[in-house]
Amino acid sequence: MLVPRRAVCAVATAALLTATSACAGASGADDGELVVISTTEIIADLVANVGGDRVSSSSLVPPGGDPHSYEPTPTDAGRVTRADVAFTNHLLLEEQALIRTIDNNLPEDSLNVSLAEISESYGARVIPLVENIGLDVLWLGLRVRGDGEEHGATRSSRVELRATALEGPGDLAVYLTQTLGVPEVYYDSANGFDDTDLAVLPPAAHTHVNWAFTEPGVYRLGLEAALDTGEGAPVELGRDTFTFAVGVDPHTVEVEGDAVILDDGHTDLTVDLDTGELYAYTDSGAAGAEQLVVPAEDAVIDVPNRAREEVPGDERFSFLGEPGALVFQLPQAVLGKHVHGEIDPHLWQNVENARAYVQHIRDTLAEADPDGAGTYHERAEAYLDELGEVHDHVRRTLAEIPEENRQLITTHDAFGYLADAYDLTVAGFVVPNPAQEPSVRQVNTLTDTIRNLGVPAVFMEPNLVRRASVLTQVAEDQGVEVCTLYGDAFGEDVGSYVEMMRHNADELRRCLGGA
Repeated sequence: MLVPRRAVCAVATAALLTATSACAGASGADDGELVVISTTEIIADLVANVGGDRVSSSSLVPPGGDPHSYEPTPTDAGRVTRADVAFTNHLLLEEQALIRTIDNNLPEDSLNVSLAEISESYGARVIPLVENIGLDVLWLGLRVRGDGEEHGATRSSRVELRATALEGPGDLAVYLTQTLGVPEVYYDSANGFDDTDLAVLPPAAHTHVNWAFTEPGVYRLGLEAALDTGEGAPVELGRDTFTFAVGVDPHTVEVEGDAVILDDGHTDLTVDLDTGELYAYTDSGAAGAEQLVVPAEDAVIDVPNRAREEVPGDERFSFLGEPGALVFQLPQAVLGKHVHGEIDPHLWQNVENARAYVQHIRDTLAEADPDGAGTYHERAEAYLDELGEVHDHVRRTLAEIPEENRQLITTHDAFGYLADAYDLTVAGFVVPNPAQEPSVRQVNTLTDTIRNLGVPAVFMEPNLVRRASVLTQVAEDQGVEVCTLYGDAFGEDVGSYVEMMRHNADELRRCLGGA
């Protein structure tokens, strides 16, 4: 998809945002090379294979970096200003600050291409992002729905969800636990709410957060939403109040409408860009439907007594209270900043999807540099043949794994496409907060998953090794091997996309008992 730098026009599709096209006029580097910036080293590698010597290809996210959380620097912005072409994956893979850096700094006559969002027209297969975290309490996040086209929303827009008031017997803190255990506080009622009590999301996005209450009782939280397109004053959207039953019987709590108790599954407090409404969007079985919109005046969010957790001794969590004090907490479940949409953005784990990326890259480079079109087509054909061989290798290799062993237990939900394309199953589990000891329940959940499935190995990504302490400990206790897969980034043993996919296939076969 070609995305104009300042006129990214969001368009509704079945489950993702698309955007309009831009006309290109390449300026090129001083030595005549086409300067191409990509967000990730995986995309940069695909570009280099198509572009060859005619292209200078590099990534903004450094080697081994996580595109979900990488925060760009002023140097990155400067690099973008000199680019003829920028490639992003998007589908909310990248941290929005990275997307904004590209959209706000890329020259207007350069091409801005979001590969995943138009990949289906090149033959890619996209699948929904499936999250199945086995919590025994409600999993509560924040979400933006709708495209906001009438308000001029783009992929660079900011949707602000602001806390305005809290009624209840204690305090509320809503915070994100980052990958290394550092908390980022969104709402904290201890000193009253002000302009800093807000969460910011891109359009069509969802994020995971922790909800911590200091005392049992009924709480009512006021939220209001606004859309900042970067053009003029923010557009004020809706406001409403949500009710929480903390440590009390939710059936006894009165609300303005017909009470719908939300006590399991996955629910998000949601703002709709098209209607301006705030509501609960849920897959809770208690709500009586697979997916359901519950008006704010009907929702009763259950925070049961079994959700009590001790405040960790780490001083960074002092906003929750004294160390050892009990708080009622709905956990974010997935560690780290984890903003995403409805579609799984990790398309390249299916090699056939990477082939679609290559074709899109070929056509984009040819548009930016018509004199090199013949070269780009020739190199792309050779690389597509190589990727076809890689696809066959992955398919044949994984087919050798006994069917009962084709279970993936990992630290990251990056392998849905690998499983979908090559007949594997992803088994999810709760990733605990590294700032506090995992609960017995969390350890037992993971232990039961490994034991019940009878898998011979579990898998971790080298760049996410800090997330894997409980995984490695339980694996050791259960006598199973800990092996390595590459998801969003390369590593010491893998320096290209072809090497990554061959390694992943060979490692899966080796560790899961293939021939």
